[in-house]
Formats: sequence, structure tokens, C-alpha cells
Amino acid sequence: MTRPLVVKVTCGSDEPERSNQGLTVAATAVSAGAEVSLWLTGEGSWLGVAGRMAFALPHAAPVGDLVAAVAAGGRVTVCTQCAQRRGITEADLLPGVRIAGSSAFVEETLVPDAQALVY
Repeated sequence: MTRPLVVKVTCGSDEPERSNQGLTVAATAVSAGAEVSLWLTGEGSWLGVAGRMAFALPHAAPVGDLVAAVAAGGRVTVCTQCAQRRGITEADLLPGVRIAGSSAFVEETLVPDAQALVY
């Protein structure tokens, strides 16, 4: 049995390698059968918005495919405050992506045996 994994990606096209690494880890964990929750915060919030996948990284899986893989097999959340600061609404989000706040993040990270990673 795998532990729940919470991955927080705090960057987007401003730091494509770090962003893609977090998304790759989350998608790989989903494919391995782990319970995965991906949190998109800061500039990473844009990764949950339709039409905003503004970068491609050589030798890496496409960002949109990674987010879609996590959304299909896990949970993808855009931070409430981050969304508000950027004018992102539920209507802007990709399918399977939600907006939630710190109480949901804390609840997920305090689950027994949960592992949290921040990129």
C-alpha cells in the first residue's frame, strides 16, 4: 500500500524545469497507484487554467498531459488566494481542477503517513 502524496508546485513558466519536475513526480505517482493530490500555487496556478500552458520543456512530457494525468487519477487544486490574485475563476479551470484553500491543504497533509513535496 502506498502513502498519500501531496505535491505542491509553486512555479510555472517562470521556472519550467522545477515546475515540470513537480508535475512529473505527481503524474508518475498516479501511474504507480498512489493517492495523489497536486496543489498549484503562485505562478503554478496558471497550470490549472485552460489555454495557459505557456511552455514546453525539451526532453520532458508536455505540461498539459501531466496535469491531465493527475486530474484523471488523483486530485488537482488551485489555491484560493492565488486564484483570486490572478483573477482565475472556476470557469477558467481545466476539467477536473478545483479551487480550494489552506484548510483543505492542511487536511490533506495531516493525513496519517502522508508525504508532502514542494517544487
